[in-house]
Parts: sequence; C-alpha cells; structure tokens
Amino acid sequence: MDKKRSGWLVWVIVGGGVFVFSLVMAVALLFYVFHDGSDGDFSFSGNRIGIVELTGVIFDSKSWIEQLQRFAENSSIKAIILRIDSPGGGVAASQEVHNEVVRIRREKRKPIVSSIGSVGASGAYYIACGTDKIVANAASITGSIGVIAEWVNYGELLKWAKLKSVVLKSSELKDAGSPVRELTETEKKYLQNIIDDMYIQFVQVVAQGRKFDLEKAKSFSDGRIFTGKDAKAKALIDDIGNLQDAIRITAKMANISGEPRLVYPARERTGLIDLIFGDARQVFPFGAALPDQRIQFSYLWK
Repeated sequence: MDKKRSGWLVWVIVGGGVFVFSLVMAVALLFYVFHDGSDGDFSFSGNRIGIVELTGVIFDSKSWIEQLQRFAENSSIKAIILRIDSPGGGVAASQEVHNEVVRIRREKRKPIVSSIGSVGASGAYYIACGTDKIVANAASITGSIGVIAEWVNYGELLKWAKLKSVVLKSSELKDAGSPVRELTETEKKYLQNIIDDMYIQFVQVVAQGRKFDLEKAKSFSDGRIFTGKDAKAKALIDDIGNLQDAIRITAKMANISGEPRLVYPARERTGLIDLIFGDARQVFPFGAALPDQRIQFSYLWK
C-alpha cells in the first residue's frame, strides 16, 4: 500500500472515530437533558405528570423533598401528584415536606394535587393542605389534626433490676421527660406549652390551606379522624375520587391535552454493602420506631 493511500486510511479511521465519539456525546447530552430517571427513557413530550408516593410513617423528609425538587426542575413535568398513604409522623419532617410543596407551587407555578389512598391523616394531612387540591376516596381516613408526645418510661424496670439512674444537670428542665422517673408538675406545663405551640401551627396550616378562619379550623382539630365522605362535607378535602380521578383533575389544571404520561422517581437499589453499613431506616422504614429515650413529638394518627 503506497503512502498516499495509507494516509487516507488513517484519516478515515480518525474521522470515523471522531464522528462516533461526537454521536455518543450528543446522545448522552440528550439523555441528560430529557431523561426522567424513572423508567429508563427520555422524551420531548410535555404531557407528563410526576408521581411522588408518600407512604408509611414520616420519619425523614429528605427522600420526598429530593423527589419533589427533581420534578420541579424538570421542564417536561407539568404537574405533580402526591399519592398519600400515611398516618403522618414527625412534626418537623411533616413541616419540611409541606414547606417544599408550597415553595414549588409558588416559584415553579406547577400544580400539585394530593391523592389520598387508604390513609392521609395527621402529618400527611398537614402536607396535603399545602397542595392545590386534595382528592380522597369516600372511605379514606383523614383528619387527626393534633399533636402527640410519647416516650417509654422504664423507671420501674430499673428498680426491679436494682439499677439507679444518676443525672447531673445545669437546670431543672434539662432532663424533662426523663424515661426513668415521673414528670414533675413544672415539666408537664413546660411540655404542654410545646405541644400547644405545635398544635396551633398545625391549625394555622389547615386554616390557610383550606381557606378557613382559625376558629373553623379549630373546630375540626381535636384529633378526630374523618372519612373522605365526611371530610368532603366539611370542606377538608376538595373531591371524592381515586388516583385516576386525581390524574384527570391534575391534567386539566396543567392544561394537558390527551392522556398524560405518569412519571415515577427512580428507585434506589440497596446493595449488600449498603445493607450492612448504611442507615437501616432506608431499608426497614419502621426501624426508626424502635424504643428511644427522647420524647417524640408527632403529627401522627395512632
């Protein structure tokens, strides 16, 4: 083969390599821009609704907030549905998810609708009050507006085992709610004030979200649960329906024509290393419910 022909061959090989590399990079860029991370594909379609499944007891808000933010930043996602099946959970965790829902609605102008399955009570209802609409089945359980504080007192067990707790503290209330002794009257008043503060925050969210005055919101806020049918009559929810009804309502709010495409967040895979060394609550969601010495303040239906 002469030098001229071999030179052309080198250029063809180099040019072909550059072309293939450029093509791969272009596809990767498109994938990065339009991939929704849920079902392994990407699309230019704008008729998509993101589904965030808020299920189980709300211990940690991180994963739900990340899912909401991802859908909020994706321009092809026109609206979000919170599919709720939860009795509520921690006070702060419930507030964090609620606040993120409100922020996305305000800043991104995306409709967010709550669809309550079997249960959407207490902290889960707190979150739902931040959405544009609440849809529940006639027999769904909702409400339970209130605060509960609980902990395990094992003082008698220590006495039985002939063990004695020794505590040094800087002030009277430093160990209020100690699990090894009864509450003093001062401690009861102190903790009740905290509960009352958390309670009024809940009532204010209900009043704002459902467009009630404060007194009307208080009339529903004694810890009672309501069926979806009763909640609709009391204007605690907007519509009676299942997930498909919520999808139809959300699509109309987002001006989506035709059948909307539902997008679910990618599920994280837990490997053996994560199982051994990671946070057990990510694998066993009720692991955080193990006995704890701290007082647990909760928006939780028990």
